[in-house]
Amino acid sequence: MENKPLVFERTFDAPVSNVWKAITDKDEMKKWYFDLKAFRPEVGFEFQFEGGKDPENPYTHLCKIIEVIPFKKLKHTWTYKGYEGVSFVTFELFEEGNKTKLRLTHEGLETFPKSNPDFAKENFKEGWTHIIHTSLKGYLEN
Repeated sequence: MENKPLVFERTFDAPVSNVWKAITDKDEMKKWYFDLKAFRPEVGFEFQFEGGKDPENPYTHLCKIIEVIPFKKLKHTWTYKGYEGVSFVTFELFEEGNKTKLRLTHEGLETFPKSNPDFAKENFKEGWTHIIHTSLKGYLEN
């Protein structure tokens, strides 16, 4: 069984402050990520959003902030309403001059039901690849 987390890295032509705002401001997040009703980068804050491959039958994602180091790290749980399993998403920012390296780690995917093909690791890989390398890149660099 492959329990290694998914890890994505990309350096953006944007300062850390812009990347931090992109991953912590709900009004900015909806431009490249998901439309959240509420979001605050505070430990203990719970948020949710709808998403998935089938827009007619989206999954409700339930998340809780568990670690915040301003301008450096944001970590939250990632679960699904009505399904077992708990995973963790971590955004880490590294200043590189006027640029910012982002490392996104999604761990614990093996805890989701194996019987549901939507929870296959390959689907998460495809989703995060698009989010980090297309959506967020376009938002930050255009």
